Amino acid sequence: MPTKTALVTGASSGIGEATALKLQKLGYTVYGAARRTDRLEGLAEHDVRPLAMDVTDEDSMRAGIEKIVAETGRIDVLVNNAGYGSYGALEDVSLDEARYQFEVNVFGAIRLAQLALPHMRTQRAGTVINVTSMGGKIYTPLGGWYHGTKFALEALSDCLRLETKSFGIDVVVIEPGSIATEWGAIAADKLEKSSNSGAYTAHAAAVVSTIRSEATTKRSSPPSVIADAIGKAVTARRPKTRYIAGSGARPLLVLRRILPDRAFDTVMSRAVGLPR
Repeated sequence: MPTKTALVTGASSGIGEATALKLQKLGYTVYGAARRTDRLEGLAEHDVRPLAMDVTDEDSMRAGIEKIVAETGRIDVLVNNAGYGSYGALEDVSLDEARYQFEVNVFGAIRLAQLALPHMRTQRAGTVINVTSMGGKIYTPLGGWYHGTKFALEALSDCLRLETKSFGIDVVVIEPGSIATEWGAIAADKLEKSSNSGAYTAHAAAVVSTIRSEATTKRSSPPSVIADAIGKAVTARRPKTRYIAGSGARPLLVLRRILPDRAFDTVMSRAVGLPR
């Protein structure tokens, strides 16, 4: 059997880096993609092939898929992990920033799936893994645009799963909880920039404090727990449609299912110390 090939986006750190290493250990030929290949040097030392790719650039994505297929003759796993959190009050965040959040978190992932699917269909096998978040099922104050992208990716993944099933292709959603990555710092920086003055200043201060708190950091799970979940998905004969992993994910998702909306509103508002 030929060696299977995997592409992991957002591989320069955190979940993407851990996933690339996990798949390499499982025997895959792994391409780790990021905008800056200098941040992939550590992966290259572990036989992960660095790939320059910007998921908001059509030529970059097309060239990346073509390179993988030209070098290996196939693509078996696509891990859409690239993403970031753009936090700020919906009233404050510019529409340009909101559009870019969707370009990175949603349209980049689906465009890569569009480019990979013809090759998977020819093979009659393949797995598309979309890393969403527990934030694709719950919501937090000042995270509207970010949650919008994750809710969208959840729905698109469900539709894609139905559409590709008859071709032997699996579509899997990974829903991380709180993970120790650069995500929190980026989200806090975005929030401070967008809502540092005006009507939502007090709200922003409360949420930033929660995101940056030592308690939050200590509760966060290592990226390896998500890499392990992805490893289970790609090696399962019949993978689950969703894998939940990481600090806080399961209890919060249970609360969302059982609580009425306004009760959940209260839980989330109190969790981040919003002013009343």
